Amino acid sequence: MRMRESRVLKKLRAGETVSCFKINLADARVAELAAISGFDCVWIDQEHIGQDWSVVAANVWATKAHDTDILVRVPRGGYSDYIKPLELDATGILVPHLMSLEDARKVVKTTRFHPIGRRPIDGGNADGGYTTIDFNDYLQQANEQRFVVLQIEDTEPLDELEAIAALEGYDMLFFGPGDFSQSIGAPGRWTHPKITETRKRVAEAAIRHGKYAGTVGGPGNADELIAMGYRFISMGADVVGIKNYCQDLVRAFTKSAENTQKTSYLES
Repeated sequence: MRMRESRVLKKLRAGETVSCFKINLADARVAELAAISGFDCVWIDQEHIGQDWSVVAANVWATKAHDTDILVRVPRGGYSDYIKPLELDATGILVPHLMSLEDARKVVKTTRFHPIGRRPIDGGNADGGYTTIDFNDYLQQANEQRFVVLQIEDTEPLDELEAIAALEGYDMLFFGPGDFSQSIGAPGRWTHPKITETRKRVAEAAIRHGKYAGTVGGPGNADELIAMGYRFISMGADVVGIKNYCQDLVRAFTKSAENTQKTSYLES
């Protein structure tokens, strides 16, 4: 018995670029639809969204059924907040607001098994095949086939960025422009020079130290991000897609309704 191989890590290790889709809605059918559509990874969130563990488990099952990875952004809490998604067999976790080298060391220690860290061991959950995976194989496979992502979205860690990027035991640095724009006092100003500079700096530091670079993007800037060195790109979100679709439908309906009112046969 072996863990399911990570699709994200397999592609990244082969030098390929990975697509991701962020999901805010709780219904696992949304994750399944994204997986069926061909995304390499689905990102669900516990930092900003109050999803209970049964919702996380359902999303894990929905993505695994189609050989798609699932990344869970965890809340900044205790070690259980970090390891429970992994024990449910999420393929990766995203730790937000990484603030320092010491912070990064604590994350690695908490989320990696021996000899890298001291992640608390159970083995009786989904990721350990409910004890069907040999104990030591479980530790090794979890370290090799599950990925840990550190999110840079504040100015505080920038002074130690090189040391953070060089730290062993995690896989990816992820630049978050939203909160970073707040931290520089320019919320929502996506073309601010400091955002552009830091986005490039994070990618370069990751690559220099053998880590993967990830960020959010879309059809409008994916080429630019890939040229910059980003290999994991979250291309959109369910709520954005549904919102745009609904607004398009309302606009089309409103236009038709207005035209119909002007030419109604009732007026003749």
